Amino acid sequence: MATKTPSRNRHARPPLTPSALSLGLSSLSLSPTKPTTSRANRGGDADSSNPFLDRKNSPIKSRSNSGGSTLDHLAKEAKRGVVRPGSFESKLDVVKLDYIPPAKQENRLSPKKTKSRSNTYGSKFNTSSNSDDRMIPASNPGSSLSSVQSSSPAHTARLAENLGINVNQRILRFHQQGPTPTSDPSLALQRQLARPLYQRPSASQSSNGSSTNKTRLIPTTAQRVLDAPGIIDDFYLNLMSWSGTNNLAVALCESTYIWSAESGSVDLLGNAPEGSYVSSLDFTDDGSFLGIGLGTGVVEVWDMETSTKLRSMNGHQAQVASLSWNSHILSSGCADGSIWYHDVRVAQHKVLQLMGHEGEVCGLKWRPDGELLASGANDNVLNVWDARVGSVGEGFRGAPKFTKHNHTAAIKALAWCPWQTNLLATGGGTGDANVHFWASTTGARVNTIQTPSQVSSIHFAQHTREFLTTHGAPTNSIMVHSYPNMTKVAEIRDAHDARVLGSCISPCGDVVCTYAGDENIKFWKIWELPKKTKSSKDRSGTSGGGGSGMLMIR
Repeated sequence: MATKTPSRNRHARPPLTPSALSLGLSSLSLSPTKPTTSRANRGGDADSSNPFLDRKNSPIKSRSNSGGSTLDHLAKEAKRGVVRPGSFESKLDVVKLDYIPPAKQENRLSPKKTKSRSNTYGSKFNTSSNSDDRMIPASNPGSSLSSVQSSSPAHTARLAENLGINVNQRILRFHQQGPTPTSDPSLALQRQLARPLYQRPSASQSSNGSSTNKTRLIPTTAQRVLDAPGIIDDFYLNLMSWSGTNNLAVALCESTYIWSAESGSVDLLGNAPEGSYVSSLDFTDDGSFLGIGLGTGVVEVWDMETSTKLRSMNGHQAQVASLSWNSHILSSGCADGSIWYHDVRVAQHKVLQLMGHEGEVCGLKWRPDGELLASGANDNVLNVWDARVGSVGEGFRGAPKFTKHNHTAAIKALAWCPWQTNLLATGGGTGDANVHFWASTTGARVNTIQTPSQVSSIHFAQHTREFLTTHGAPTNSIMVHSYPNMTKVAEIRDAHDARVLGSCISPCGDVVCTYAGDENIKFWKIWELPKKTKSSKDRSGTSGGGGSGMLMIR
């Protein structure tokens, strides 16, 4: 049923029928000399509701009465579409005086543009601006339905109300919000642990490949692989150390082995007492002595030249997970949170005890100049101790230079920068996976980088401004970044079949050795050595050292 448009002060007119149309056409005078006088001109009782009455200002009637035959006029109107042969009533569109054309739909994001009614009607109604005639031909007979639907905002509003549609809301949404996550704490913990899985690189690259920039190419396969059966899969232990004489010490459960990079030979150094195991290793700077920490809390010192044990130092009540040398002082970190200074020259070896942790001390590293000691523990605390401040005595509890609580997991990875003495790098475990950089002079954090998984070790490059990190599950990767812009230089994904537990760097600084829970030790060529001039080669030709032995690692 057609929508009725309210009129302005008009009476309802009878519907337009073929009979009425024929009667109206038959009453027209065909004489060109006697035009029909309108009722509006004869008196004041004219019926204003009849749209067929001529008006003074109707341009169509004016043109019709000004001259020419009425038949010719009707023929012209038929061609224009007002009267079409065959179905008169279906070809006439009567628009009342209160007709308001719909506003043009504009994009909500674009500014609205207003048009005058004269411009809107001008291209459609072919009449002057002061015309009151509303006899409008339909431009397209098949578009009557669409014109009705879009011509009346009230009709559109009624349709929307009846259909239950909100015209100001989209019908289709392509980015609908997902379901509300559950509040189950166990599922929340699982999502947190699985979050690094979604941060891995794209799957288009191979699982054991490497991603590098355009200027660096790092081999995706290890130069050499050693079998390490029985190595303890414990993140908190430090089971490998590389000496300045190019010897690699590896702890396999209760045994300690020495692998020579120059000759490729493997020798058994010694075994731990029955019921114990090796929990930490560390060489002196010159490689002459090796410190061995045991699961029972005993610390041993071995002579590498004679392969004999020099002494055993008791005192700790739990396993010694970390060791670090500073000249004749051997520092040991215990599972009870204590750090001891052992002077290997005297019988009473314990010269200092530091109590700054409540968890197991799994990271311990002296600065090369011997002035500062960095310690990280399972209590997520980083301490930096000043060796120049302290007292000697039983029960003395030293105070750290500064303490940091930025990490949210165990701190095992520690590294001092060789080309910027006051720069310290620390890496967090599974719940943290961040690498923070600290200025040891002020204790301020100067840089941070987020990694995809737990950080098990950190090393600064000796000849370039880069640093390397090794990671545990799920990536099991080796990553190289530049400093200080933190741009990723290279990444070797799935370097091991299990999580990488730790690593050490060669004396020359070009090869990194990693060990993992898959009982493999792998050697990776990460950096290139700087080219030496002819004069430097002549000066170093008679010197020994482990640098030349690195050529044997293939």
